[in-house]
Amino acid sequence: MDVHVTGELEAKLTHSAAKQGRTPDELAQDVLAHYLEEEARFVEAVNRGEESLQRGAYLTHEQVGQRLHRFLKT
Repeated sequence: MDVHVTGELEAKLTHSAAKQGRTPDELAQDVLAHYLEEEARFVEAVNRGEESLQRGAYLTHEQVGQRLHRFLKT
């Protein structure tokens, strides 16, 4: 697969890779892999949150404030 980037982004990628002693391709692959892992984690967290909300397992804004206040007092 070929990915096309702007000249400015390519320069930043090349510079960052050189500072790390890596090739731009290696860095780009690692960055993309990390992004996709984080995106999958985020989507899973949102799904868990929506499921909790549907079950009625959530805290109101006031309840969160009360818990935070108790936590900070200790």
